[in-house]
Formats: sequence, C-alpha cells, structure tokens
Amino acid sequence: MRDTLISRAAWRAREVLGEFPGTAWLIGGEEAAASHTLRQGLLASLMIMVGSWGVGWLAMTPSSVLAVHPVLLPLRTTTAGVIICAVLLSLGAMLLVRSWLRLSQRVGGWHDGATPTIRRAVLLWGAPLLFTVPIFSRDVYSYLAQGRVLHAGLNPYESGVSELPGWFMEGADGLWAQSPSPYGPLFLLLAQFIWFLSGGIPEISVALFRLLSVLGIVLMLVAIPRLARAFGSQPAWALWLCVLNPLSLVVFLPAAHNDALMIGLMLLGMCCALRRRRLYAVLLLTAAVAVKPIAMTVLPFAVLLSLRGPTRISGQYGARVREWVFAGVLAAGLLVGAGLMLGVGLGWITAALGAGSAIAPVAPVGLLGTGLGLAAAVVWGQDADQTATWIFAGARLISAALLAWMLLRPRVGNPVLWAGVGLTVVVLSSTVIQPWYVLWILPLFAVVHVHRGRSLVLVSLLLTVMVLLSLVGQLSVAQWIDTAVVQGIAAGVAVVYLIYLLVFDPNTAELFDMRRPSQAWNAAAGWVGLQELSRSAALAPAADAVQGPADPQTPDRHEGPR
Repeated sequence: MRDTLISRAAWRAREVLGEFPGTAWLIGGEEAAASHTLRQGLLASLMIMVGSWGVGWLAMTPSSVLAVHPVLLPLRTTTAGVIICAVLLSLGAMLLVRSWLRLSQRVGGWHDGATPTIRRAVLLWGAPLLFTVPIFSRDVYSYLAQGRVLHAGLNPYESGVSELPGWFMEGADGLWAQSPSPYGPLFLLLAQFIWFLSGGIPEISVALFRLLSVLGIVLMLVAIPRLARAFGSQPAWALWLCVLNPLSLVVFLPAAHNDALMIGLMLLGMCCALRRRRLYAVLLLTAAVAVKPIAMTVLPFAVLLSLRGPTRISGQYGARVREWVFAGVLAAGLLVGAGLMLGVGLGWITAALGAGSAIAPVAPVGLLGTGLGLAAAVVWGQDADQTATWIFAGARLISAALLAWMLLRPRVGNPVLWAGVGLTVVVLSSTVIQPWYVLWILPLFAVVHVHRGRSLVLVSLLLTVMVLLSLVGQLSVAQWIDTAVVQGIAAGVAVVYLIYLLVFDPNTAELFDMRRPSQAWNAAAGWVGLQELSRSAALAPAADAVQGPADPQTPDRHEGPR
C-alpha cells in the first residue's frame, strides 16, 4: 500500500464502515472473502442501470414504451435529472472497474476453485445491465433497422437504413444512415427475425438482441475454460480478463453488440477443432464469419487445431492444405448459399472491407494515410484522397502477406496464439479501430498464457479508459440541456475516481506498479519474461483433447493486473 494521507484516510474509513452494521455487508470483510466485492460490483451495475435511464439512447418512435414514460421523463428532460444520471453512470462504471480489480485479489489465486466465483460475478454484475437503456453505443438500433431493410425486400449491402421511412426516430445513428451493412448474412437473418417478432417495438427488439449477446457470453463461459485447460493457462484468470472486464460487460449487455455472439461461436468452434470434430468446428467458425466477417481471419488458424501435435508443428503442408480445403469449400458453400437464399449475394465481403468508412480514419494507419495524402497534395499536387486510398490498400496487402507468412511457417506452433497475433495485425492495419476490437483479441492470448507485470497493467488501463471515454462521449442528452456541461461533469467525476484508484486506493494502487517486468505463465514452463516468450510460438502446444492438467502452482491472490 502506498503510504499517503489520502490512502491512510481511505483505509481508516474502510475499517470504520466495515464495522458499522449498515455498511458492513458492502465494505470490509476478510481479504480472502470475495462476497463483499461481489456485492460492490452488483451495486455498480445497479448504478449504471439507473444512470442509463436518464442518459441512455432511446428510440423516439410512437411504438416506444419508454420514450415518454412518466418515470423516465424527469430523468431525461430536467437538467438535475440528467446530471444525476450522468454522475451515477460514471461512478458506477468506475466502481465496476474497482470491483473487477479487487476480485482478482480476493479470489485467493487463479486455481480451479476460483472459476465458479468468476462465473457468479458475471451473473450478478451482468443481470442489472440487461435492464439498462442502451449505452456505450446505439448500434443495436442500426441492427434493427438493417433487419427492417431486409424485411422490406431491400439488400442491406446496397441500401442504407436512410431509405426507410421514419428511420431516424427508430434510434439508428445518422452517421451510418447511408452505409451498407458490415455484418454477415446470418446476423442479418437474425435481425430480420427480431424485427418481425418484435413488431417494431424498440424495447422488445433491444431485449431480443441482448438475448443473442447472452448466448454469446454463455458460449464463452463454456469454451474459454476448456481452451485454457488444454493449453496450460488458468480458466479463472482467462474468464476474469475476457468476460468479466467492464468493457466486455458494457459492450455485450447494455450496448447489445453482436461481438459477443461472434466471439462465442469462434471459441466454441476452436474447442470442437481441438477435439477433432471437424464438421462442427467449421460450422461454428463459419457461423461466426456469418455474424461478423472479421472472424474469417481466425478460421484458417483454428482449423489447424484438428491436426495432431507433430503433424501441425512440423512443416507437413499437405495436412494443412487438406484442412484448409475442407474448411474453405464448406464455409464458402454455406456463405454463398446463405447469400443467395437471402437475395443479398456476396455483398457482405465488400461491405466488410469498407466498414467504418463513414467516420474519420483516426487509427494509426488512417492518420498515416491522411497525413501522407495531404503532404503529397502540397508537394506534388496529387489528389489527397487517392494517395490515402493507396496507403490504406497497402496496409491491407501487408497484413494479408503477414497472415500468409504465419500460416505457411514451417512450425505453426499454437494456432490459437497465432490467430491472436494475426487478428492483432489486421486490427492495427485498419483505418478505424473501435474500442471493442480488443475484445476479439484478448481470449486468443488469455487461453494460452496468464500474464502479469507491465503488459497486464497496460491492458487493464486500456480497458478502463475505453469504458470511460465511450460512456462519457456517448451520453444522450436533450437538446435544451448543455451536453458539454453534462459530459464535463461526468468526465470530471470519472477522472478523479480513476486517479484515486491508480495512486491513492490502499488496495488497487499496488496493482498498477509499472516497475514489475512483463511475464507470462504456462503450466508447461511456469513464469517467463516476454522477451523469452517471443522467441517461441507458444510455451505449450495444443493438447490432443480438452483435458486440464493437474492444478499447478498459481500466482498468489495479489497477482491480478500486475
């Protein structure tokens, strides 16, 4: 613990409140008991839920149940109500971050006994988030609008939601009004079914999309522990990092993003491939591609899990080609057939390549292309947009070449780990990077190694900052209320709390010590530095079956995001 006046005062307040009957159930308790932290996370989710009622995104259609509800109107139409809800949202998000960090200290080590506690936390903290008004983003309304486009007999890969009458009142972001759908045919079919089933009532539609996210979370809760046991990582740690982190909870449940379903299908497909159930593996992986086409990056790596260790690790290319041909033919047949059945063809391929083009290219590659384009226009008189387009295309070609090199290496190593590297390359080569992209990548690394030191500190900070920036920047505030003031107050509260967590909190400040070197742990080799880790493809090759090793010695209860 850092010995400061504020940290000593916080510790003393904890002792006092821990003995007071009215707060002892929430604050205090034995350090090895997770119950108090579970309750704190539940309180955080309840605060987020109530806060969302005032500053979350609502569809203003006549069929909306909540748009003019008498309980919500004071929270959404008065300055006091909006500010209170924005502060509740910020405090709730930060308390959820703290609860997530503290749980890593209180579970008593990343052993198998901690896994039920993590699952229980997902249930407790996630349940209230199902009753929020959409926050973080309003993409769920775009999902519904695209389902309506398909239901109207139009092609969502050619027609934007702006072609629908009353589309703006249904909550879809005007930024994407004329953009083609970037999602696969399976998800569009599900969106069309939800539009039909809900009768266009937005609250019912949001609830149904959240059920799809819940399905994805359930698949992750099943697949992540199995993969972690097979590869020598720790199931509890992988679940804590990938499913319980605040960004995942907010993206998957309040925002109802389809990323949860894609990730769940992708990971379960890997489990089937590891068990050599090739047909099921390809079907699940293809379903993930048919939800979000980015999963296509993972498919050629994942199918190699069906190969046994010596065949996969050595340079026997015939076996690899056999797996790729089987998966490619089956996946292509299913995707082409689905496109023809829906009458949308293969438009999802070009739409996926152009996803995000409606917003400014603020990712590193996007900024590089824009900057070089402007420079070429000044120096040589070249068209800036054309130069930027060439840069963007070059980045895609480089990422494709790197993926091909990874797949054709003489020693493939662990396909899951290399799938994570490949997906990282694709994300970094994109012109636009959204906060939730990191959620695609985390499981592919977490099921292979447990991490600590600077690398985990940086990941924890990244997740925290993404939650805060997205929540504060995506507040829905009535036009007669000063949005900048509300956002400024919410951001101020969040920043003060974040500084407290990083510097003064007697429990969490030690978790952000950047002096500790980055290390990775695996049952096959214990703790090693990242430099040593980078010399090999993986510490442990894929197992022949999803069988957990004997419970190894794990980090102590303070080895959270160190």
